[in-house]
Amino acid sequence: MPLSKKTWLEDDQRRRQIDPADPETAAADEAFFGFERVQAREKAERVLKHFNSVAAAYDFMNTLLSFGIHHAWKRAGVRMLDLQAGERVLDVCGGTGDLAILAARRLGPRGQVVIYDINRAMIEAGTHKVRGRTRSAPIRHVQGDAERIAFPGRSFDAAMVGFGIRNVVRMRQGFAEMHRVLKPGGRLMCLEFSRPVWPVFRWLYDLYSFHIMPFLGELIAGSRKAYTHLPESIRMFPLPHELADMLRQVGFRRVDYRSFTNGIAVVHLAVK
Repeated sequence: MPLSKKTWLEDDQRRRQIDPADPETAAADEAFFGFERVQAREKAERVLKHFNSVAAAYDFMNTLLSFGIHHAWKRAGVRMLDLQAGERVLDVCGGTGDLAILAARRLGPRGQVVIYDINRAMIEAGTHKVRGRTRSAPIRHVQGDAERIAFPGRSFDAAMVGFGIRNVVRMRQGFAEMHRVLKPGGRLMCLEFSRPVWPVFRWLYDLYSFHIMPFLGELIAGSRKAYTHLPESIRMFPLPHELADMLRQVGFRRVDYRSFTNGIAVVHLAVK
């Protein structure tokens, strides 16, 4: 059955989409790019192309499309991670570095933040923001795949991922890797989009997502397709309780979550 671009998936339908490795629903080498089922390798290539096309305008578009609210969500997420001075933090899919900069301010000069992202264009788009900071933890950049994090186990006190795990081909594997590189007692914070709670607000959000966002994406960032993929990927993403279950399945404990702005964004917290 084709997926509608105007509706959110039913629970059983969404679960089939978010676990494409389930042998009853898809081949293990398949994944979803928005509403489209593709080969896993093709999704990785499309995600790379997608972020190459929007990297230069990424920060501006985030602020424009969210009316600046994404900054409040990010501040809240980092605050809830309860970072301590001197800790070492991994920012997975860290892109242009918003979360990393917020974390570095809390860690002090004895701490360290590593921005880990597969897309070089996104890393380069944010390098100017991390230069010249004082009294903050140093920030390193490492280019790499979130499904195969290039650090040994038990390397970090905390890990965070903001609006990036949707784009990992094997989401469960990405979380398993974050679990692996955390020290015992290490904390995870995941900030992602989700489904609005109120039906009327959800209808308005759908209207905005599938009409206004692509128009602005084409007008300002030069890519209507990139900003059509964004709302599709959000509607394919697990709901908060489903994501909490996934985190428990890969080994996290004390899993909790908090919704913002009528459920548009959700922070998940967990401990190794």
